[in-house]
Parts: sequence; structure tokens; C-alpha cells
Amino acid sequence: MPHRILTLIFFCLFLSGCAVSRLAIFPAVDGLKSVELEDTAFFPQKTSQCGPAALATLFRSSGSTVGPDELASYLYLPGRRGSLQVEVISASRRFGRIPYVIDPEPSALQAELLAGRPVLVLQNLGLRLIPVFHYAVVIGILDDDQVVLRSGEERRLVMAGGRFAATWRRADSWGMILLRPGELPANTAVPKRYLLEVAAIESMGRLDMARAAYEAALTRWPDQSDALFGLANTLLAQGHSNEAAGIYRKLIEIQPRHTAAINNLAEALSRQGCFTEALILIDETLKAVGGADAFAPALRQTRLEIKGRKPAGRQLCHPALPPSSP
Repeated sequence: MPHRILTLIFFCLFLSGCAVSRLAIFPAVDGLKSVELEDTAFFPQKTSQCGPAALATLFRSSGSTVGPDELASYLYLPGRRGSLQVEVISASRRFGRIPYVIDPEPSALQAELLAGRPVLVLQNLGLRLIPVFHYAVVIGILDDDQVVLRSGEERRLVMAGGRFAATWRRADSWGMILLRPGELPANTAVPKRYLLEVAAIESMGRLDMARAAYEAALTRWPDQSDALFGLANTLLAQGHSNEAAGIYRKLIEIQPRHTAAINNLAEALSRQGCFTEALILIDETLKAVGGADAFAPALRQTRLEIKGRKPAGRQLCHPALPPSSP
């Protein structure tokens, strides 16, 4: 990692474990409204390839022309005669979308449909002990306790709400939407989950996508530290050290001991020619936090690298602009 720039993907504590849904009957959600996204594309699945067909449906709904054949080589595992969720998520990123796994509850699924987004779901059409996993796309919820899906070879499969709930629950109520860069999920009560997906996009080098996503997040959560950190890192990676420094400063005002942001601010300052200021910032931080801080080794390494790049004689320093809301 050049210049010891600490990225959000490594800084965040990843969410772990899977929530277990207490779902009983899907239509029991309060305030349920009938919705059907009738214009949703349909790709009949090939043998045992429901994953590529279902994911292509989401891509088409998000404005992409990616089709099942393009996705199959990334998704279909012949040995398993199907696709794993990790491949579905990885392929979504590869083809320019942000995958977002929704909360495992019907209200989250409903919220995305009402926002105009179909939801890819994993169902277990068999039993817990003898599973038959299947990907389908929920495109509607009807008032008469029914769910509408694009499923397999059926363009409009209407399933009783209770039966859908049971098959979804047996697959841990896993559901996913695709977001274009700059879009936010309908339910944003847990920003960290969304930001971790953006951080994964950033780590792939898709900086324009990541920047748009972080900027969108900050319209919803203006002082969210992970969003500020991610946007500043993306700007720094794009060569906008002045803008990045301003956002790092704003983050440090919110969290004065955010040593990862301090480390990266020092790097941003050095790229503006402010080597002395950068070294002073690191020295003062190391003195304040001591050697026990998890990022102290990175701070020391950054100090060595900046000192090695510092030219002799007078510096031409262009300090960062005052921090402003992105």
C-alpha cells in the first residue's frame, strides 16, 4: 500500500454473523401496499443457471445491458450446479454496480419494491436437511397475500405469501438489490453495511464509482465518519490532495483521535509540499497517543517516507482549504 494510506476497507470493523429472520407470513407487514414492477426484464433460466438469469434481471432494471451469458462464467459453478452468494456479490461489483444485501425481513423487501427496485432473493424450495436452493427476483406484492416473482422459466410466478415466506426463511431470508453509484438503499438505518460495500468497490480501484457513492452517503449522513474517511481517501487516490485534506480535517474535528485520518492527512499535506507541517502533525500525534495505538506503526512508517521525500531548502507549501461539507 503506497505511502501507508489507510483505507476504509481495512479500518472498519466488518459486520459478522447473519441475522435470523422471525418472519411468519410476508403480508403481515403493517402498511403493506400493492406494488408490481411490471416492466422488469425477464430472462428464462438455462439448466441449473438461475443465478445468472436472476442477476441479469437486476442489472437490466438498473440500466445495464449485462446479460446472463456474460454473468455465467463468473457465477455458475458446475460442481455445485449453481451459484454462491459470494459470487453473485463479486460479479455485481465487477460489472459496475454496488450490491446491497437487505435486512432479512419482509419490510425491507417491501421498501425496495416501493422504491422501484426488484429484489433478488434466495429460496430453499426443499427442506432444511435436503435443500433445493433457487434464485428468483421479487417484483411485486399484491394485496391478496401474494408475491410476484420472475422465477426460472416463469415470467410471472404468483406465490402465496406464506409459502414464499417459508421458502425465503429456509434460505436465511437472503435478498439483494443493485445500486448505481450515487444511489442509496431505501432502508439506510445501518449506514456501515452500505459503506462497507462502497469500500469494497474502492479497493477494486473503481474510484469514480466509490466517490459518487460516498458523496451520496454524505447527503444522508453529513457527519458519518466512515463516509468522510472513504471520500477523502478516494479524493487522495485521484490526486485531489487539497480537497482530501479539507475532508480529513473535518473528520478530525469530529473525532480528534482518528489516527488513520491523521496519517492520511499528513500524506495529503506532503503531496502539497507541506512536508514540515506533515511531520509536525505526525510527531504531535505520536506523542499524544503513544506506542499503544494500533496505527502508531503506520504513522512512524509514513513519517519515514515523508522525511525521505522532503526536499532540502525552502518548501513551497500550499495548505489545504478550510474544511467544507462535501
